[in-house]
Amino acid sequence: MSDSSTLPQTSASPTKRISALDALRGFALCGIIFVNIPQTLGMFAYAGQLPDVLRLFFLGRFYPIFYLLFGVGFGIFLRSAAKRSDRPRLLLLRRFIALAVLGAVLHLLQPGEVLLPFAITGLLVLLPLSYLPRRALLAVALVLIVVGVLAGVGGLGLLPGLFALGFALAEMRVPEALGDRPGGLAVLGVVALAVCGLTFWLVGRGMPDAAQIRLGMTLSLATASCYVAVFLLLLRTPVGPALSWVLAPMGRMALTNYFGAALLFVPIGTAIGLTGSKRWAATALLGIGILVLQAVVSNLWLRRFGYGPLEWAWRCVTYWRLLPIGGAANAGKARGTG
Repeated sequence: MSDSSTLPQTSASPTKRISALDALRGFALCGIIFVNIPQTLGMFAYAGQLPDVLRLFFLGRFYPIFYLLFGVGFGIFLRSAAKRSDRPRLLLLRRFIALAVLGAVLHLLQPGEVLLPFAITGLLVLLPLSYLPRRALLAVALVLIVVGVLAGVGGLGLLPGLFALGFALAEMRVPEALGDRPGGLAVLGVVALAVCGLTFWLVGRGMPDAAQIRLGMTLSLATASCYVAVFLLLLRTPVGPALSWVLAPMGRMALTNYFGAALLFVPIGTAIGLTGSKRWAATALLGIGILVLQAVVSNLWLRRFGYGPLEWAWRCVTYWRLLPIGGAANAGKARGTG
C-alpha cells in the first residue's frame, strides 16, 4: 500500500518504471481478494479445505508481493521526505499512525486485515532499520526472512523480513533499474521455479507437521518470487501495455482498493449466503466482479485526480496539511514529487 507517488523521476523512462511497480501492486491485489473473501466469510478453517487451485496458486502467494512492495515504498518515501523535511521520520511516524487507525477501522469489518500489522511492523522494524547503513540492510533483511520461516508462525512471520528486503532494494535503487534487468528477472524466475518444485516434492513426502509448515512458507516465498519475475517480464512483451493499463491504476490506488474491497465483499457475500458455505464458484465470480469494478473506477478516477481518495487523505495526514489531490494533467509531476 505504499504511496507510489513517492517514486522519483529519472531520465530513463521513469513513467515506465513507476507503472511497473504500480502494475505489480495491482496484480497482487487481484490475487489477494480470492483468499480474503473466503477467509473473512469463514468458508474454511484450514488450508486443506480450500479448492486445490486456491490452495496451490493463491493462498499465501500474493501477500509476500504486497509486503515487499510496502518496504520498497517506505524506502522511496524516506528518500523523498528527506529532501522535503528536516525531520523525515516524523512524517513516517504520522504515516504509520494514520495507517494503524485505518487498519483498526477495517479490522472491525475484516478481521485479519493487514493494514494494522503493516503499521505496527513499520513502527517497530522499518523505522529503526532506517538508521542502519545501506550495506547492512540487505543482510538484516535476509536474516529476518530466515528467522520468519524458521519461526513457523505463518505468513505474518515473513512481514518484518520482506519489509526490510523491500527497503534494502529501494536503497540499492533496484526499482529504478527494473526495466534494465530482464536477465536478472529470468534468473530469479528459474531459481524460484526450481525451489517451488523441490519444496512441493518435499511436502508430498509426508514430512512432520513442523517441517510442513516451514516448507509451506518457503513454497509461498518461491511462488511469489516466480510470479514477480514472470509478471515483470510480461510487462516487456506486447501484452505489457494492456496489463499496465488495467493494473497500474489499481496499484496506484491500492490502499483505496484494498479497503474498498472489504466494503463490497463483506455485505454482498453475506447477502448472497457465502458465509460458512462452500460456494467457491460464486465466491470467484464475486471477486472477479469487484476487480473489474475497481479496474474501471481506478482508471476513471485517475483520469481526473492524481491520487486515490484514501491515498490523498493518507498523504495529507503525513504532511499534516491539506494538499491538492491533483489532476490528470499533473499526475506525472505529482508522482515525482511525493
